[in-house]
Amino acid sequence: MKRETKKINVLGVIPARYASTRLPGKPLIKIGGKPMIQHVYERCKKAKLIDKVIVATDDKRIYYAVVKFGGNAAMTSSKHKSGTDRIGEVVNQRTGELVNLNIVVNIQGDEPFINPANIDKAIKPLLKDKTVNVSTLAFRIKDKKEINDPNVVKVIFDKDGDAIYFSRNPIPYDRDRKGKVNYYKHIGLYVYRKSYLQQLIKMKPSTLEQAEKLEQLRVLENGGKIKVVVTNVDSQSVDTKEDLRKLRK
Repeated sequence: MKRETKKINVLGVIPARYASTRLPGKPLIKIGGKPMIQHVYERCKKAKLIDKVIVATDDKRIYYAVVKFGGNAAMTSSKHKSGTDRIGEVVNQRTGELVNLNIVVNIQGDEPFINPANIDKAIKPLLKDKTVNVSTLAFRIKDKKEINDPNVVKVIFDKDGDAIYFSRNPIPYDRDRKGKVNYYKHIGLYVYRKSYLQQLIKMKPSTLEQAEKLEQLRVLENGGKIKVVVTNVDSQSVDTKEDLRKLRK
């Protein structure tokens, strides 16, 4: 296997599995004549702070689709319960090649129009502060229908921008119904320091993570911190056929 000639400090990994419960074969669904995974890959390549992008999959159909459009792909185990575990396998697979690797970005494979500037924005806290091990993105909700939508994950964070909790339920709860509460949608992109990622994948899936089906809760439940970067640019994920219809339109 050829060794990397370029120093790879920041690696972008897109976990993609075929067996989605609500939308099987999601990464290969065509949008504008291209499979969804290609849209995500091409957006990631436009991020200025990412040195290399790899699609991590457990399905040969996705693997060969990525290779066909000229992308980098890696086969991983089908036993992983989360995207974080899948990207962890890729990092461990490529340790011999990516000797300078310091930061790993987990980009969701179901956000075909992820903004490259948002990816860079999420990476910056780890470049500026060596004590930050994990960061993610949030967008202030403007459509009130999203507040009670369990497919839209909400996040609350403290005055320093560190996440307090993520939930599919509306948080915080506006008891007095005064309407002065700001709700923030979590954009599912995670930036990990490589050393912390390798610790995280050794931890067992946590109780809250399994209840909410939100992998980031493993970090919080084990005492870790997640820096939340607020962006003014939203990102639409594809979870249902209705989401797909809206994006195609």
